Amino acid sequence: MQKAVIAMDEKLKHLEERRRRTISGGGEEKVKKQHEKGKYTARERLEKLLDEGSFVEVGTFAQTGLEDASDLNFPNPGEGVVTGYGTVDGRGIYVYAQDFTVAGGSLSEVHASKICRVLDLAAQNGTPVIGLNDSGGARIQEGVFALDGYGNIFYRNTQCSGVIPQISVIMGPCAGGAVYSPAITDFIFMVDQTSNMFITGPQVIKAVTGENVTPEELGGAGTHNETSGVAHFFAESEDDCFEQIRRLISFLPSNNIDDPPLTESLEPELNRDELDSILPENPNRSYDVREVIKRIVDGSDLMEVHQGYAPNAVVGFARLAGQAVGVIANQAQFKSGCLDVNSSDKIARFVRFCDSFNIPLVTFVDVPGYLPGVDQEWGGVIRHGAKVLYAYSEATVPKMSVILRKAYGGAYIAMSSRSLGGDFCLAWPSAEIAVMGPEGAVNVVNKKDLEEAEDKTQKRQELVEEYRFRYANPYIAAARGWIDEVVFPSHTRDYLIRGLGMINNKREERLPRKHGNIPL
Repeated sequence: MQKAVIAMDEKLKHLEERRRRTISGGGEEKVKKQHEKGKYTARERLEKLLDEGSFVEVGTFAQTGLEDASDLNFPNPGEGVVTGYGTVDGRGIYVYAQDFTVAGGSLSEVHASKICRVLDLAAQNGTPVIGLNDSGGARIQEGVFALDGYGNIFYRNTQCSGVIPQISVIMGPCAGGAVYSPAITDFIFMVDQTSNMFITGPQVIKAVTGENVTPEELGGAGTHNETSGVAHFFAESEDDCFEQIRRLISFLPSNNIDDPPLTESLEPELNRDELDSILPENPNRSYDVREVIKRIVDGSDLMEVHQGYAPNAVVGFARLAGQAVGVIANQAQFKSGCLDVNSSDKIARFVRFCDSFNIPLVTFVDVPGYLPGVDQEWGGVIRHGAKVLYAYSEATVPKMSVILRKAYGGAYIAMSSRSLGGDFCLAWPSAEIAVMGPEGAVNVVNKKDLEEAEDKTQKRQELVEEYRFRYANPYIAAARGWIDEVVFPSHTRDYLIRGLGMINNKREERLPRKHGNIPL
């Protein structure tokens, strides 16, 4: 019996219609609902994020349970996720975008395999990966197959950690097991009023604990950027989010072997000569350390990470003479810049990311110590504070620090001191380096003098000033070689640029081991 031959033009029409059906996603009505929520579709998001015309799709026709390829009325086009690659400012990026218009973006076995394929390609080619998450969770009908899909993604996220930058963008719901892939990645972006992340939603919490909470209160962008610290960046809108992602990518290398991209060196937009008088005369008064940083780095441009979380520490990316650097600083405006549980986690995680991807570290120190209090002790400030010590000690990238004002006790050691392998340590003349602050030291050292004084207030003030002048200064540490140079504040940028140029080729051998055991 002679078989019917299908002409090429018929095959092309079939391909065209199959592609049209796949690209249409969940159809006009569901696309309309997505837009009414103030959200773009998956494909629109990729167009916004990537360079124009650069997106190439991979796995377009992936489908669960295909038996009759002639049937163009197939369910779940693309399995609810769009995967592929493109460029951001000309640099290659692998991407996936969950499509909420198709089965609520729910994760099936095939959906997961498409994401895993992108992660594998990114790892093999040393290319960053960006995931746009907008999903109702696991596809319940698939049961354990969907759960296995999540596990495969988590495994790959972990294997890629420290090898390629991984960025997660929450652009809708992200609940249950789905939250753990973003949690393993390097950075999480969230959009105000449209992003949610939680393990158990408001209804479950209401049923179990009786607590009433809205999705936004429980797991919105504000909550995770300010309270939990789960998210690293807060965006006002999806367009704002894409601009922030593109800016972040500009600071990052493609992988752990490459160096971050170099740009043109720019003078700070703010007057660096103002640094000579920027600190308050009263050492107990606060100031904004970001105003110091912006008078030192290229173009006065600092991209903060975790800006709303643990504000007593500032971390972020900047450039010196066109070279990307990671900036860490104590922020005297909040809790006097003390290290506490949350700021320790914030600093340690950022230091480890920069060390993974060859980004030099510049630390601005003004820390009176670890934050005292019962809540801090019971919250494990010892364990969390040790993460900072571990992270700086572990880091082999170039490390420079500038002591602006206070550097007391164990917190001085923790903030990139020479003791922890700091390469160059500078200090301003205003630096106070000591075991503890003058007020506390006088209570211990001059206890008898204070008890015998007629005017105890006047005597205390005299002793505090004497201690500050004789001991709480940078020169004793400099005399022992723990401070490499005491500099005019307005000259800080020059010292950092020259220092960075001399340690950029740093090589450091460590004891052989599988990996260390950071105090998590």
